Amino acid sequence: MEPLLRLLDVKKSFGEIHAIQHVNIDIHKNSVIGLVGGNGAGKTTLLRLMSGVYRPTEGSVELDNNRPISEMRSVLGVVPESTGLYSKLTAWENIRYHSRLHGIDDQMAWNRTYRFAKLLDIEHSLHRYTEGFSRGMKQKTALLRALAHGPQILLLDEPTGGLDVTSARTVRSLVRKLKNEGGTVIYSTHHLAEAQQVCDRIIIVHNGFVQADGTPEELLVLTNTDSLEEAYVALTNETARPRMEETDKPSRISTLWRRLFTPSKRMEVGEDE
Repeated sequence: MEPLLRLLDVKKSFGEIHAIQHVNIDIHKNSVIGLVGGNGAGKTTLLRLMSGVYRPTEGSVELDNNRPISEMRSVLGVVPESTGLYSKLTAWENIRYHSRLHGIDDQMAWNRTYRFAKLLDIEHSLHRYTEGFSRGMKQKTALLRALAHGPQILLLDEPTGGLDVTSARTVRSLVRKLKNEGGTVIYSTHHLAEAQQVCDRIIIVHNGFVQADGTPEELLVLTNTDSLEEAYVALTNETARPRMEETDKPSRISTLWRRLFTPSKRMEVGEDE
């Protein structure tokens, strides 16, 4: 089966710092792939490469039919760690604005949004301003925004970070439902237990390298261990490096990540971090 997304011998450097080195990954349809690693491992850099925010220093990132990722952003939905919502807009206005950028009819976007909002238990808050939203409500709104245009691939960067137990369970439940409906999700997390609950396949990233790639069961066999925690320790027994992917112009890169798929013209409203 032809992969939906492919990274071929990808390397990403920031000056003399090599954030990602010689990474080869194939992502197929109807799967949930976990990117697991500690702070500074390279997970966020990998997601930014997959989304087209970063260009590889060497190698290539391609979608199906060998098209470069930069030409195919309409098939991607991205939820960065920082939600980047506009605080003076309602949840629905944030979502609608994003959907219009993709040429999606308002009614179609609303129908899709309302369906997923019910699953996330946020349907009654769609017309509330996001300024007073909790962390969990903002994360759910960002998820709805990423899903409204019907992407083939959903990229999630620490999607349950800072959420309460109930909100985190709701997000994981939605991810499983998307997979059951034929979707593809790339799920970045540093929580092994969460990855084991949600992901069919786990890619362990450490110091810029892919240390292992397989199902949870395959990782246990590979390391001859009884738990994913033990497997992770066995595969990453080096000292973790400091976080490096923000070293060149951090404010510019953070803005690109938060505003992925947004237009060049500025909105006359405040943006929430």
